[in-house]
Amino acid sequence: MPVRRLAPLALVATALVPVTPRPSPAQTLAPLAHESFTLPNGLRVILAEDHSAQVVTVNVWYNVGSRNERPGRTGFAHLFEHMMFQGSDHVAKGDHMGLVQRAGGTMNGSTADDRTNYYQSLPSNRLNLGLWLEADRMRSLKITKENFENQRETVKEERRLRIDNQPYSGAFFSALTSVFDPNTCFAYAHETIGSMDDLNAATLDDVIDFHKTYYGPNNATLVVTGDFAPAEAKTLIQQYFGDIPRGPTPPDVQCGQPFNPGLQRRSVTDAKANLPAVVVLWRIPEYKSPDWPALELLSTMLGSGESSRLNRTVVREAKAAVAVQVLAGIGPRRGPNVFGTLGIANQGVSPDSVEALLGQQVAAVVRDGVTAAELTKAKNAYKAGKIAELQTSMGRAEALHTATMFLGDSKAVTTDIDRYMAVTIEDIKRVASTYLRPDNSTIVLIKPEARTP
Repeated sequence: MPVRRLAPLALVATALVPVTPRPSPAQTLAPLAHESFTLPNGLRVILAEDHSAQVVTVNVWYNVGSRNERPGRTGFAHLFEHMMFQGSDHVAKGDHMGLVQRAGGTMNGSTADDRTNYYQSLPSNRLNLGLWLEADRMRSLKITKENFENQRETVKEERRLRIDNQPYSGAFFSALTSVFDPNTCFAYAHETIGSMDDLNAATLDDVIDFHKTYYGPNNATLVVTGDFAPAEAKTLIQQYFGDIPRGPTPPDVQCGQPFNPGLQRRSVTDAKANLPAVVVLWRIPEYKSPDWPALELLSTMLGSGESSRLNRTVVREAKAAVAVQVLAGIGPRRGPNVFGTLGIANQGVSPDSVEALLGQQVAAVVRDGVTAAELTKAKNAYKAGKIAELQTSMGRAEALHTATMFLGDSKAVTTDIDRYMAVTIEDIKRVASTYLRPDNSTIVLIKPEARTP
């Protein structure tokens, strides 16, 4: 973002005229009015009425993601992201999308480690359509051999397109799961998209059993946000969802993953890469941990934007890398997560040099902390992002889901920011020294495939 420069006369005037300090703006967000209740069949419902735009969002989260899969049968949660659009008792295959689009709405779904979501944003006079569509596929999804085999091939093609045939992607996602012990924490030790071998080995009975276990109303939360009348919404929800049978109670997810198990180092060959790269990963705690906000703000200071530490020192000044990326977590989780850095080496620069430079910047944070200006900027960026998120009905729906699933309280949708605003420089130093340490790390060298001249 360009810096606006003041004219010299303005600078003189500023120096001569005393400025009365203004009180700092409130750091908390205004509460988001909403109500919640649970139907007898276990479906949790959250309603957040807002009439600022004539739009309504119907958003369902199922409490199932790749963490719920078992060895040899991965990729099922992602498979159902596709299967859920293959028709139900009253909606023909492919018609879900057409009905929403003809009503002037948008829709989609996505899969993560801890949840799968399905949503549609519609003109507010079509709330009934969104609710009816979600209820019909919750009640009567068509899981046929034809649909299963067709969507299995679709998922395999998506893997080829997004992972296997993209430079660095396959190695990077494999690295993210390699930090977890598959014997004690299989939940996060495999990729969300699933493996080709497991997808090929899956049977129709496997898929039917997975659906019966995880896609009942008692394992789902429905959030409705936007321009609607609560009384009407409650009537429609009861009418459409109320008599859907409760499903079985899904099994608990186990993950025993210690921190600081010792440095792990490995190398992989990436046939699609032209330049070597290095990935450095550290294990960090779950989203609701008191340490999470400091870790997330640290990732912003290290790698978000041109002025971040790694972009400034490793890319622009040292010219050792063509690009760096930093992440704190593969999205929210209810289990251990990953703090990671990726550096793609510049032409003629060894990945060891990139690794050393990345390590120097992390060590500097452990030793010296960060500046007050860096911390303020990161907090401002976080707050701006939260404010922007809550401006749309879709953003509010996702935020309510996140607060409910990962923090255990829908009210945290606007109060969780307090954790971030309270982070201090000492907190940043503490989490860096606690988690970003060599014996808690996995380092992966990504090597291009050797090419004959």
